[in-house]
Amino acid sequence: MRATLSLFFLLCSLQFSLAQTFSISGTILNATTKQAAPEAEVLLIGKGNIVKADGKGNYMIGDLQAGTYTLTAYSIGLGGQTQQVTISDASVTVHFSLKPLEGNLSEVNVKGEREKTFGITRLNSVEGTAIYEAKKSEVVVLSDITANKATNNSRQVFAKVAGLNIWESDGAGLQLGIGGRGLSPNRTSNFNTRQNGYDISADALGYPESYYTPPTEALERIEVVRGAASLQYGTQFGGMINFVMKEGPEDKPFELTSRQTVGSWGFLNSFNSIGGTKGKLHYYGFYQYKRGDGWRENAGFDAHTAFASVHYNPNDRLEIGFNYTYMDYLAQQPGGLTDAAFNQNARQSLRDRNWFQVNWNLLALTLDYRVSDRTKVNVRNFGLLAQRDALGFMGRINRMDDTALPRTLLQDQFNNFGNETRLIHRYDLGNTFSTLLVGARYYRGFTDQKQGDGSIAADADFNFYSETGAPNASSYDYLSRNAALFAENIFNITSKLSLTPGVRYEWINTNADGSYRDVMADQAGNVIRDNVVAEKRANTRNVLLLGLGMSYKPSEQMEVYGNFSQNYRAINFNDMRIINPNQLVDQNLQDETGFNADLGFRGNISGLLNYDASLFYLAYDNRIGIRNKVIDNQIYLLRTNRDFSRNIGLETFIEADLLKLYLGKDHPSSLSAFSNITLVNTRYVSDDKAYDGNRVELAPALIAKTGLSFKRNNFKLAYQYAYTSSQYTDADNTGKEGELDVTAVVGQIPAYWVMDLSGSYTYKRFTLESGINNLTDNRYFTRRATGYPGPGIIPSDARNYYVTLQFQL
Repeated sequence: MRATLSLFFLLCSLQFSLAQTFSISGTILNATTKQAAPEAEVLLIGKGNIVKADGKGNYMIGDLQAGTYTLTAYSIGLGGQTQQVTISDASVTVHFSLKPLEGNLSEVNVKGEREKTFGITRLNSVEGTAIYEAKKSEVVVLSDITANKATNNSRQVFAKVAGLNIWESDGAGLQLGIGGRGLSPNRTSNFNTRQNGYDISADALGYPESYYTPPTEALERIEVVRGAASLQYGTQFGGMINFVMKEGPEDKPFELTSRQTVGSWGFLNSFNSIGGTKGKLHYYGFYQYKRGDGWRENAGFDAHTAFASVHYNPNDRLEIGFNYTYMDYLAQQPGGLTDAAFNQNARQSLRDRNWFQVNWNLLALTLDYRVSDRTKVNVRNFGLLAQRDALGFMGRINRMDDTALPRTLLQDQFNNFGNETRLIHRYDLGNTFSTLLVGARYYRGFTDQKQGDGSIAADADFNFYSETGAPNASSYDYLSRNAALFAENIFNITSKLSLTPGVRYEWINTNADGSYRDVMADQAGNVIRDNVVAEKRANTRNVLLLGLGMSYKPSEQMEVYGNFSQNYRAINFNDMRIINPNQLVDQNLQDETGFNADLGFRGNISGLLNYDASLFYLAYDNRIGIRNKVIDNQIYLLRTNRDFSRNIGLETFIEADLLKLYLGKDHPSSLSAFSNITLVNTRYVSDDKAYDGNRVELAPALIAKTGLSFKRNNFKLAYQYAYTSSQYTDADNTGKEGELDVTAVVGQIPAYWVMDLSGSYTYKRFTLESGINNLTDNRYFTRRATGYPGPGIIPSDARNYYVTLQFQL
């Protein structure tokens, strides 16, 4: 840790000592008349200042350091033009020639090379119709990542995103589970999860769990924005994660990519995509099939995923897009283990009748319209038609599965649609410019949830087998509606200092209508209560969230940033009536409230150095968690509101190309080293002395990752080491005295570490990739499940290998 911080400050000092200032100058002319463009100005994107040209069209931007810059020139009645330029060791000249807007003349858009990354970068202050100024963000650039992409290996893919706690529920990457800053990783439900900017979770408001994970092989990048994202993207404490799909190439009408992967335990993955541009139309699509037997017994899976995207540009101002996503998979679930069974043989399975099935259909219709060079509008319409079925014996894992009894079938159908419309406008303010974002959102989610007896067999039969053929445990309809208005504005006080206030108003309405079977048994399994209860519930609330961001950029390569934003999380009605023998749910759950705050500094020298260090504070009131509760002289796990909790932490990331740093930027090889360390201190603050001062569950005090990446020509090799300290799984901190819960659904998750090694080589149209995950064959687990896919300890995969062959035409 001390060595990492020393290297961090040494490299930061080095970039300042080497800093020199240069300028960009040139002219802005009318392309038709060859005269000076009237009232012309140049915007230096990312730095925040506007320079007006003189009467002859001359302009100059000074006090710039070496680096890559993007400039956009504007003039009254003329189209804008964007150019990218790199300053190395001398000032440069850039001339603009602006064409009239009338007619069919298209806006000139000169694109330079994408900035070199180490596989991780961050979002610009403004991207499309979104504002990210002063927010902590990370962007994973998949083309620069050497990893097991066929299995969506999240440990490798998110290695350079600070502070993520990752659940490893399956070895195929069918479901992603990540959480940050002491928040639960359960199906990424503490993030607002999106694909190409629209929602993909089961119900963004009523059930924000993600059963669909976009294939890593199809992604261009993954955008992660922390808690301050709540003002633009909705009420989630963790922030927003957006999976951005690839697009077809712009310079050819057809491109084919085929990737075939084999791996351990019968793993097979076939990924095939096409894309291209023809006239005003560009398209991209893929189909992926994967199957495998799994490391553990009873862990086979079979998955199909497809995606199609078509974009049409009728003119230079308008783009219309349509996306369709399909996923269908069937997976057998080996169930959980007790602590004793895990220590004896982590590969064994005590359940052979448990199955999980998901069918997902996502649709999106988008519209982007450039009103002017200063104003853009984005409209996103999206919908979901989906179903998930969970089948199996959900009794405590320390009891054998009674195969003479019917299994429990839980069936959810999701029917959701929404619209999000954004307008972003740039306007002059003094000698600089400001950017205003306003938006509105409407969302309607509908879930039909049923629970009852399934078959007594062991196959994947997802039908109800009660006396009436209907679900006999519960049947509910959940309707959630949400309308929101939001706004943010970047005020560039100077060319270096900006303030970004924001506000969001939410109207939330949730409804539950149905009946459930109220059953209670004693510890011997004897039924002591069995009633059918009908109920109808509704809840409406109005929420106002405020936030403020601050950014100070002393140079193009460094930024000091800070932000504060309020957060809010509505309770999930459709979690409240699931009958689970491993836990009870408090029927008087209340919504959760709190706020996020960040203070940090970050910077980069393209291709040489990238760093980000920040302090965060997460305040969480009415936090929902698990605690022990005595009911009728029996101890149950109760999911209920706990008191106030606070999470304080330090997130650090640094990566440097050691060869280029010491031998020069033109060195043909690259050897980069990264360090990603997060320290978190979490505590409950409660009037109940039994809980006051306890650590927050699922919040490791230390998450550390480090690694090396070597590149030379077409050869890449990447090694990484990941460490996660121990963590509790309930508010009682069960296991702190060394005791073990016989059901294994609560207790400590011991500290663990894992190493991964991956490499690739490209020859003409072929690329060969291979690697080993869990290099030292460690036995560890990342979660204790109270329900599916458990209950109990869910072991992570042992050492495994993969080989991928890619062909591109």
